[in-house]
Amino acid sequence: MKKNSRTKLQIILAHTFTYFNMLNIALAGLIILSGQYKNMLFLGIVISNSLIGIIQELKVKKLIDALTVMTTDKARRIDSDGITEIPIEDLRIGDRIRLTAGDQIAADCTVISSSGMEVNESLLTGESVPVLKKEGDFLYSGSFITAGSGVGSIVHTGESNYAEQLIKKARTKKRASSEMQDAIKRIIRYVSYVIIPIGILLFFVQRFRAGETISDSLVNTVAGVLGMIPEGLVLLTSVSFILGVGRLARKRALVQEMEAIEALARVNVLCLDKTGTITTGELRVERVIPCGSTTEAETGILISGILSAFSDRNTTSEALHAYFPSKTDLCVTDSIPFSSRRKYMGAAFRDRGNYVLGAPDILCATENGTEDLLRRADSYASEGYRVLLLASCRNLADTPGKLREITPLAMILLTDCIKEDAADTFRFFTGQGVNIKVISGDNAATVSSAGMRAGIPGAQHYINAPSLPEDPEELQSVVNKYSVFGRVSPEMKQSIIKALQASGNVVGMVGDGINDVLSLKDADCGIAMANGAAAARQSAHIVLMDSDFSSMKDIVREGRTVIANIERVSSLYLTKTIYSVLLCLLFTVLGKTYPFIPIQLSLIGGTAIGIPSFLLTLERHEEVTSSGFLRHVLRFSLPAAVTLTLSLIAIQFAGTSLHWDDAVVSTLNVFTGGAVSIGLVVAVCRPLNRRRAILCIGITALFLGALLLFPGFFNALPLL
Repeated sequence: MKKNSRTKLQIILAHTFTYFNMLNIALAGLIILSGQYKNMLFLGIVISNSLIGIIQELKVKKLIDALTVMTTDKARRIDSDGITEIPIEDLRIGDRIRLTAGDQIAADCTVISSSGMEVNESLLTGESVPVLKKEGDFLYSGSFITAGSGVGSIVHTGESNYAEQLIKKARTKKRASSEMQDAIKRIIRYVSYVIIPIGILLFFVQRFRAGETISDSLVNTVAGVLGMIPEGLVLLTSVSFILGVGRLARKRALVQEMEAIEALARVNVLCLDKTGTITTGELRVERVIPCGSTTEAETGILISGILSAFSDRNTTSEALHAYFPSKTDLCVTDSIPFSSRRKYMGAAFRDRGNYVLGAPDILCATENGTEDLLRRADSYASEGYRVLLLASCRNLADTPGKLREITPLAMILLTDCIKEDAADTFRFFTGQGVNIKVISGDNAATVSSAGMRAGIPGAQHYINAPSLPEDPEELQSVVNKYSVFGRVSPEMKQSIIKALQASGNVVGMVGDGINDVLSLKDADCGIAMANGAAAARQSAHIVLMDSDFSSMKDIVREGRTVIANIERVSSLYLTKTIYSVLLCLLFTVLGKTYPFIPIQLSLIGGTAIGIPSFLLTLERHEEVTSSGFLRHVLRFSLPAAVTLTLSLIAIQFAGTSLHWDDAVVSTLNVFTGGAVSIGLVVAVCRPLNRRRAILCIGITALFLGALLLFPGFFNALPLL
């Protein structure tokens, strides 16, 4: 996995050489020309903002780099010198590779020899049951050896591998959706278009229509342009996202795109697989149902005897070992190992006969009088159980059709083990208004049963993917009716994600396999497990480094806190931009002196925007609007901006009519600007609590104290 954070130099340059920073430096140059140096206070704020951004991102970089793990994948090639470890990119067609339990298959190959080798292909197919491989079978790259060992011969390399074909389709990963970032970028783009022409026009009006000196014209122009710059809003969002990345990193979540924080916070449909999220990947024996006079104790002895004939273990045998006694006095004289082709295993015992253990529909397919047993087995399977049948037979054979005189003895019902924290996790998402959709390669009935036991709402509504319509419009109308989808191919997973998005949902996808790559890259927010396939991690927007789905609760809370706080305080910044644009346009048309100078705007911005936004973003506040960021922000900022604009125009006309002194008008302007801005802070803080009340009182005292103690510095009349 490549490092996802920027270099230190990139971070410094990104926070220093911005469009608005360059514009601020140009405005500072104009102030130097005017000679009114006190109005350069805004430059200190610009510098401090850049430093804050650099320092915060450098801190977060350390956390991100610590989570990002560099891996070099290797394979064990067999040649004349023995077994040699080589990088997988050095593999060639025809090479022989050694495969043992725990290995990930590096390239498509065929089996030359197998010693009980079982392969988990769930990362590719979604099917969680391991497959026993024999000589001549095909091995997919990206799958794992779960038991046994063997040798494979390479048949595909590089992009010819099946796994690479899936990955190739995901090369153009969709960026995490960010309505907030898109809205802010639009604001910046529109302001960038008008800020320079309006500034030039404002200067000429101040100089030649309002009759100001060149020095005052420059200062008034800088004030107008300075107010239009939404740099505080840009800093707020970037620093908030950076801090959010840092908080999530402390919770062992690697954010590969900062926009993913917002996307995750707005998700209202979360799609996930069964294994690792609902279940642990392990099985448990639930019931033993005798089919005749055989007792459960006798059943346990026979099953233990069959298991003792084989050294390799898988999830099914582990569950059987855990339930039945491990000791047996039976002497094994012959055995048939389990095969995915025959779907049963068997053993012959001295003085006891022959016994088989496997799928009821396979063992009883040719036996008369087993119709009722098969109906019962199908009924149990529809309830989500995995059903095994223990039976005696006259002979052992490697194909079901050669077995003779099969007598059913007992059915063993197994279930997937539900994660202990699954129910609590799904309750959290339900309480947050997030719908859960389970998309799995397993049978839908089995997945539905696990989902119901884990407390997923609507898990009883399930369907197998082959029954879904292929037409996108028809699929869109169907997907919302079901909560569980079984037998889903990678391409169908992608189609389900797109259908949910087409219905207006913000869709998150949790996955860990190559079969999840297509859906991860198309989801609004893709979340991968660190212990899954590398391709899944690369396609995802967020990686859970602990591979623990329950940690999603804390991650969603953090994301919602970040976004909710940005939404709440963005109106403070946007208000200044709106009233500055309105004032520039109106005072240009009216030919009046611009009502503010930069030092006054610095006072208003510092007390009524900077301080409250910093403190409010530290609060724990998780209520996020699902959509309409700009509409939500304008609900506060537009009325405040219009109120301030109309009030200032009224003051200018009143000053002209009543022949007020310029100092009186300037004092009223700055008081009105402060009053409206602080009033907006109060509105944003509602409902008021003790902390917010202290904040509102504190910024009011700070604003009034500055004017009372240093009136001349802010071009205001002394009030004491």
